[in-house]
This record gives sequence, C-alpha cells and structure tokens, in this order.
Amino acid sequence: MLSALEWEALSLSLKVACVAVGVSLIPGFAAAWWLARRDFRGKALVDGLLHLPLVLPPVVVGYLLLITFGRNGAIGQWLAKIDIVLPFTWQGAAVAAAVMAFPLMVRAMRLSLEAIDPGLEAAARTLGANPLRVLLTVTLPLSLPGILAGGTLAFARALSEFGATITFAANIPGETRTLPLALYTLIQTPGQENAAARLCAIAVVIAMISLLASEWLARRARMRMEGRDA
Repeated sequence: MLSALEWEALSLSLKVACVAVGVSLIPGFAAAWWLARRDFRGKALVDGLLHLPLVLPPVVVGYLLLITFGRNGAIGQWLAKIDIVLPFTWQGAAVAAAVMAFPLMVRAMRLSLEAIDPGLEAAARTLGANPLRVLLTVTLPLSLPGILAGGTLAFARALSEFGATITFAANIPGETRTLPLALYTLIQTPGQENAAARLCAIAVVIAMISLLASEWLARRARMRMEGRDA
C-alpha cells in the first residue's frame, strides 16, 4: 500500500503529465506539419532548436526556463503583471515537462505525416476541399495513430521528468514534488528504502505501459499505410 505522500506524488505526476501533453498537442502537431510539409530556408536550424531539449542537460533547460519565466525574465515579468507565476508551482512543473517532452511528440507526429501520400491531400483539394477541410478530413485521420503515439511518448517523458522540474519548479511537497522528485527524496531519507522501491516499481510499470502503447499505435499506423498502398 502506498502512503498518503506517495499517492500525492503519483497523482501530482499524472496531473502534470496530462497537462503537459494537453497543452503541447496542438503546437506539436503544428510544428510537425510545418516540418513535414514545408521546405524553407533555415529548416535544419528550426528542426535542431525544436529537438534541443533532447540533447541539452535537463538542468540547463530548467535554468533557461527560470531566467525566461522568472519574475524578472523576458516573459515572466509580463506574466507577473497578470498574476501568473510559473516558477515553483505545479503549473511550472507542467511547463518544464512539456518542454522536455515536446521533441518526442513532434518527431512521432512528423514521421506519421511524412508517411501520408501527398497525392491524397492533392486529390481532396482537386475535388474542391479547402485547406482546413483537407486537414480535418484527410490529414488528421491518416496521422491519428502517429498523433496518439507521440502523445503517449510525451506522457511517459513528462511523467519521468526530473532535472528541468527540480531546477524550475523546485521540490515542494504537495506542490511540485512529482514521482521522480519523491523518489529522489526517499532515496536520501534513511529508513525509506521500501517506499523508494515501491515508487521505482510504479515508475517502471507506467513507463513500460506507455512504451508498449506507443509501439502498438506506431505498428497500427504502419499497417494502415501498407494496406492503403497495397
């Protein structure tokens, strides 16, 4: 049985991960569509910037978020005027998780979009469909498995985020102490080995379920494309 503090960390992690994925879906799909369907000068640079959180140390990402969204930051000072404060709040933890998970989401969605035959979209336009209708009736349905796979991967990544979260949102019990932070705290607390093992097992199970779900969705997408090509 999990203790009240452990349940608190687990529920907070699920909330942070769900919010992180929710706020990233539309921007993630827009970025993936832009990279998959448009050729422009500096595309490689934009692609590199979008994937930068994958290769940067998470603490660096958290520090950049802190100096950007802090009260004296370029964006944070404007948010503070309308009483929006992100550092050291669970909303800030969601932002950190979203930033770290964004590249995985975009990559999965982009691969799904690139697998769609552009001729199908061109045929819809030839029949008189406007760009919005083509997007809603052709592009989105065909790329849905990739969107779901990207969202699942992003959820798993957001759930396991540690470095950027502890730097940007700190490790505040009941506010920003997510599952990885709670596990980190228990490891440093004498006599809490069993609790740490329980949280570790939960993290492994959730991660495996997310990866298996993502692989299943990606496989369905490939089968769907292969069946349509045949």
